Amino acid sequence: MKIAFYAPLKSPAHPVPSGDRLMARQIIAALKMAGHQVDVASELRSFTPTPDAGPRVEIARQAKSEAEQLLEQWQHTASPDLWFTYHPYYKTPDLIGPFVARRLNIPYVTAEASYSRRHDETGWHENQRLIADAVRLAAVNLCFTERDRTGLLDAIPEGRYERFPPFIDTAPFARSFADPRRLITVAMLRRGDKFDSYAMLASALDLIRDQDWTLTVIGDGPMRGEVGSLFSAFGEDRIIWRGERSTAEIAQELATAGLYVWPGCNEAYGLAYLEAQAAGLPVVAQATAGVPEVVMAGMTGLLTQEGDIEAYAGAIAELLNDAGRHRAMADAAYDFVHQERSLPAASKRLETILRKYLGDSYYER
Repeated sequence: MKIAFYAPLKSPAHPVPSGDRLMARQIIAALKMAGHQVDVASELRSFTPTPDAGPRVEIARQAKSEAEQLLEQWQHTASPDLWFTYHPYYKTPDLIGPFVARRLNIPYVTAEASYSRRHDETGWHENQRLIADAVRLAAVNLCFTERDRTGLLDAIPEGRYERFPPFIDTAPFARSFADPRRLITVAMLRRGDKFDSYAMLASALDLIRDQDWTLTVIGDGPMRGEVGSLFSAFGEDRIIWRGERSTAEIAQELATAGLYVWPGCNEAYGLAYLEAQAAGLPVVAQATAGVPEVVMAGMTGLLTQEGDIEAYAGAIAELLNDAGRHRAMADAAYDFVHQERSLPAASKRLETILRKYLGDSYYER
């Protein structure tokens, strides 16, 4: 099929690295691996930080203009067979896809859509209505986490939903057999949940400062000074700052590490967890939000209760001191990602879902 792809939060070509950008690129790669032609239909960002009417009205105006230009363009060239939207949520509704799909009478699909009733009471009702409209229209909504599926099903029970777990391209990641005492984390240095995770990690490591470990931190951002202060008491010999790195460079760093540590405060799911496991690193994280979707508790890593710093420190110490369990989890982590969460596995799963909801006859038109 010829597929029009749209990510209203962040274009796949956006210059700033993020999990959203990476996931968008990987979905495109999975669709292409299945033999489809995929084109980014628009790079319009529909994000608004507040529900104020002014910015929303302006973005709606831009979206209408964009949609009309696309329809005009497709009067002279082959129009898409399907519209695919990644990650519409209350701050970034899809203002283009549903309109175009209806006008062209083509199937509409979403991935990682989300809906939470609590946002209806904080001024986001109109955007939530747009999300619900898109979800109802979709031939299928691909849910990356059970939390998202449950939220959608509760609010929009008539929608069509399929679980489609997060995945990565495992090709860049070589197996690590490094010493488990070499800890590593990969995350941007910014305020909010990321800073909270860094703060929790620093507090946990302080509880086991008598253990033999070093920590490599990969990432950069506006809070580099504040995050650095969290770890300043450990000294330069224990905390190694690598700054921002490319995927290939991150893969090289992971191959020299032994244990991935990141609490994951309010983490949607975290592709970095999958990347670490692809390199054969067990994970120590919290059993919170979407983290259990990408780390198999007790098999590929240890997940502790949310907010329990002592338990988190104890989990790190356990894998520092139990070489046998570390090795078993390393093997399980590597196998889990390469066999179940790889790009080829995701491409096959995605193709199966699309054929289920569109029908083989749609492919053979």
